[in-house]
Amino acid sequence: MTVQLSNLEHLPNYQITERLDVVYGSTVRSKHVGKDLFAGLKNIVGGELTAYTELLEESRQEAIDRMIVKAEALGADAVVGLRFSTSSIAQGASELFVYGTAVKAIPMPQQVYQTPPSDSHHQSGQQPNLQSSAPTATDDLPRFNPFG
Repeated sequence: MTVQLSNLEHLPNYQITERLDVVYGSTVRSKHVGKDLFAGLKNIVGGELTAYTELLEESRQEAIDRMIVKAEALGADAVVGLRFSTSSIAQGASELFVYGTAVKAIPMPQQVYQTPPSDSHHQSGQQPNLQSSAPTATDDLPRFNPFG
């Protein structure tokens, strides 16, 4: 199963059943001298520094991949409360850090909409009846807040 990611404190359409642990991933990257010279020239005329945009995208993906490996090792179904952080490590080198809470989650039962039978006693334009599918053992579980 693929670990799902959410920057929310919950996972839409899922019920969190267990909080496992905080998981993280990071990478430290430095500037490329050749790309840095080009970026310096680009600063004069303006515009996007595409070499740095690509570097940051690669860094984000690498940090996420490392975090997912840790979540999978815990048996997590998802990571919620996903956040990114950056910091300067040394001259020309930065760390990109991603973290969140690894959780176990199960799909919530889907709700089924039924239209009422039409007969002369019902008014037209009524809202459909909302009926949920058969109750499951998870209905009595409290809603889980991973932050406290």
